[in-house]
Amino acid sequence: MKTTLALVLAGVTTMGLVASAYAGDYITLASTTSTENSGLFDAILPPFEEATGIEVRVVAVGTGQAFELARRGDVDSLLVHDTAGEQRFVENGYASERADVMYNDFVLIGPVEDPANIREAQSAAEAFAAIAEAEAPFTSRGDDSGTHRAELRLWENAGVEPDGGWYRELGSGMGPTLNTAAAMDAYVMSDRATWVAFENRQNLTLLFEGDDVLFNQYGSLLLSEEKHPYLKHDLAKRWHKWLLSEQGQQAIADFRVDGQQLFFPNAR
Repeated sequence: MKTTLALVLAGVTTMGLVASAYAGDYITLASTTSTENSGLFDAILPPFEEATGIEVRVVAVGTGQAFELARRGDVDSLLVHDTAGEQRFVENGYASERADVMYNDFVLIGPVEDPANIREAQSAAEAFAAIAEAEAPFTSRGDDSGTHRAELRLWENAGVEPDGGWYRELGSGMGPTLNTAAAMDAYVMSDRATWVAFENRQNLTLLFEGDDVLFNQYGSLLLSEEKHPYLKHDLAKRWHKWLLSEQGQQAIADFRVDGQQLFFPNAR
C-alpha cells in the first residue's frame, strides 16, 4: 500500500514538474494593434505553438510603444511595421537582426459622400491635400504607431501640416480610431487588414488605394542579448525562424477574412 501511494505521489510530482516546465515555454511578443485586430494571431499562433510547444503572449500596442517595451527589456520579441524605425533600432544596438516577414498596404477611408472628393485623386499626396483644403474631419491615431508614423509622412509629402478643429489626434489603436471615424463621418487612414475585419462601418467606405507610398511592410526583430541577457532569446529565435519558414509563411498566406487575403509573405 505504501509502495503504491509512493508511486502515485511520484507520478503526481512528475506530472506537476512537466506542467511547470511547459508553462515556462512562452515568449512575450510586442506587436501592432493591426495584427491583433485583424485576427492574424488567432490563425498563426496555434500552428506555431503546436509545432514547438512555445506559447506566444501578445502585447498589442502601437509600434512606438512596442519599441519602448523592447528597449526596456519588457518583451522577448518584436513584430512591427516601421522599417526605418526598425533599422534604427538595430543600428542603436537594441536588436541584433530584423527580417521582412509580410506586407500589405494602407487605405484611405471616409464617408460615402466624400466631401473632399478624394475618389478622384491621382496620388495619396493629392488625396491628403484635398482633405486638408476641404477641412473635412480626419481622425488620426496620434499614438506614434507604425500607421501614425506613415500618416505623418504622407501629410509631409502633401505639403500639409495638419492642424485645426478638423484634425483629431486620438491616441488610440486602429479599431477605436475607425469607430470614432464612423461616429464622426470622418476620413481616416487604416491598414487594409484592420479595415477588412472592421464591422462597425456605418457610413464609411474605402475611397483611395493603390499608390506605392501606401505600401506597409512588417518586420520581425531579434532583441539584443548583450543589452538584455535575461530575455528568452532561444525561444524568440525559434519564433523568428518559424515566421520565415515555409510553414510560417504559408500560415500567413492562408489567413483570410471574408475570403480576402490580408497579409502577403515576404520570405517564401
